[in-house]
Order: sequence, then structure tokens, then C-alpha cells
Amino acid sequence: MAGPLTDLVVLDLSRVLTGPYAAMMLGDLGARVIKVERPGTGDDTREWGPPFVGEDEQRESTYFLSANRNKESIVLDLKDEGDKDTLARLVRHADVLVENFRPGVLGKLGFGDERLAELNPRLVTLSITGFGHDGPEASRAGYDQIIQGEAGLMSLTGPDAGTPTKVGVSIADLLAGVFGITGVLAALHEREHTGRGKVVRTSLLAGIVAVHSWQATRWLIGGEVPEAIGNRHPTVAPYGAFECKDGIVQIAVGNDTIWGRFAPLIGIDPDDERFRSPSDRVSETEELERLIGERVAEHPIAHWLEQFAANGVPAGEVKPLDKVYEWPQVLSQGLIVETEHPSLGTIRLPGPPVRFDGEGPFAHAPPPTLGEHSDAIRAWLDEQDDR
Repeated sequence: MAGPLTDLVVLDLSRVLTGPYAAMMLGDLGARVIKVERPGTGDDTREWGPPFVGEDEQRESTYFLSANRNKESIVLDLKDEGDKDTLARLVRHADVLVENFRPGVLGKLGFGDERLAELNPRLVTLSITGFGHDGPEASRAGYDQIIQGEAGLMSLTGPDAGTPTKVGVSIADLLAGVFGITGVLAALHEREHTGRGKVVRTSLLAGIVAVHSWQATRWLIGGEVPEAIGNRHPTVAPYGAFECKDGIVQIAVGNDTIWGRFAPLIGIDPDDERFRSPSDRVSETEELERLIGERVAEHPIAHWLEQFAANGVPAGEVKPLDKVYEWPQVLSQGLIVETEHPSLGTIRLPGPPVRFDGEGPFAHAPPPTLGEHSDAIRAWLDEQDDR
């Protein structure tokens, strides 16, 4: 692996999505990531499906494949004293440890914060929980959809206030992973000056609350409780999705200048007193959307995208994923990577979202099979211990 973190070793004790995703991000940046898995079953998501790919003992979960590229896999039973010794050796030679156990579980296994610091004072630990590491509900299990509901995201998402709806991906898991890595990189930078690591803590709850953004200040400052309004925007109109002859187009008219270019395309006078100012357009959203909907329905998506582009109106198609992964713009950004899996052959994966100027695309290793690198990792530990 190439990349700016190529001199770092990451110990991934996590499972399912938030921790594995965070560790994969470090692997995407070049770190060596060693994933510790349970004997027999490994990460929970190895059994999550369908869809699965491969046959019989070589069957792999597409869910697992999504969050575990650029990793090596070693099987350890953390209730076995010999395997605990191996884990201790791994800790001594790691730079970062990622875990997402419930609060206190890692300590019960003999690897609490104090023990980890004794084994390796330079270790940076990323600890991700569901609801936080302390507080009255710290012990609750943190499943993504439950957090989306508890943290208010579902109340903002969906067709209306009476139909709270989850986001179509496990966004609480993913956000916690991204925010956690932000903390890890800061701690690694600090370590260059202090020589010591530290524990970085975040949670699925914290990740969702952190991205409430302007919806939060509507309540905290404005005293207004936001509600789900489908594909509309509460302060901008027209802004949303409209059905064409062959699909759905989204339109974003964010200011008066764009409105002046957009309105004639759909047969509205830009100076119509009903829609003259941004606040007027928000107040008259129902009528405005009715007029736009009638006009947009007369032509296919390609027609409207051409018209909007020619007139500087922000717009886009609502694409299914098969079209997204065939889109030349996605391909041009390196957002799909190909790698050779030991049992599946060539597979395509969603690629990392970060690039560095002046550097070509990095090589990526496939997600590992269970215990694939156990012998090689133990041999590496022997070499490190002999130094």
C-alpha cells in the first residue's frame, strides 16, 4: 500500500460497520490494518445477507466486503490466555487501536485503558460506542436505526411529520467512523510533540447530533422544532424533486438571480407578485410546486437537464445505484476500485473519497478471508519481538 500513513500499524478490534469503516479509512490512507476476528464466525457481518457471493465455504457477504478492504485478518479468542498474549504483543507494536465494544467490555477482557497505556504509551485508541461512554444511558446497545430515531434524524426525514424515515444507509455508524478518524489524526499529530498517545472517544449519538447543523439552530436559537417535509427545503423554494416523463429531476433555485432564469423555462413570470421574493416563494410553495410539476411532466429528464444547464439552473437526475456506478463522473473521480480477492477473483468496491494532488490512485488490497493472515502476522510479531 502507498499513502501518507504507510508507516502506521492499526489494530482493528471492531466489528459490524462503524469501527471497521474507520479502520478501513486508515487503510485507504496507507496504514497497515490488522483485523482481529473471532474463531469460527469472525466479524458479525460475514453472515449478513443476502446478497452473498461465492459458493459454499468460499461464500462472502457483500456487506462485509464493503467495510474491510486494505486489511489483514487474524483469528484470536480473547477468552484464551495464549491468544490474549498475542493481542498484547499486537498492542505493543501498534500505533492505533480501534474498538466499538460496549463501555467496560474491553476492560473485562483485560485490556482497559490503563493496561493498553502500560503495554504501549504511544498508542492512540479510538473507542466508539452507541450512546456515549458515560451518562445515564451509556450501557444501551447502539444500533444505527435506533440511534437515527433517538437522535432526531428520523424526525427530519420522510414525506411528512407523521412518517419518520431512516436514511437508506447506516449513516450513524458511518458518521461516527468519520468523526472518530478526525480525532485519531489529531491525536497522532499531538503524539509527535508529546510522545504519548491518548484515547479518542465518539459515539453514534454524537455523530448524528453533530450533523443536525442548521436544523439544530432552528430550535436552539429560533425556538422552532423542525419536521420532515419530504424533498422540500424549509427556507428555499423551489427546491426539490419533480416527476418528468421518464424519471425524477431535482431543482434548486437558491436565489433571485437563478429564479429569474428558471421561471421563464416553466412558463412563470419572474415578477409574478406571488413569487417575487424568496420568502414569497416559500410561503407559496404548494402553488409553485403545482405549476412546476405540471410543466416538468411534459418532457423527459434529458430535455430538462439540457434546458437547466444552458440557463445556469442547478438540477440533477435522481439516479438508482446501477446508474451511479456507470456514471462517467463517478469513474473519473476514482470512486470505484478493482482488486483481486483470494476466492472471488476480481471485485469492484466503492473507493475512498480522498485524493492527493500529484499522486496516482493507490493500490488497494481486497477484504480478507477469515484468518487469512494469521500465520503471517504471528511471524511478523516474532520479528518485531526479536529486534
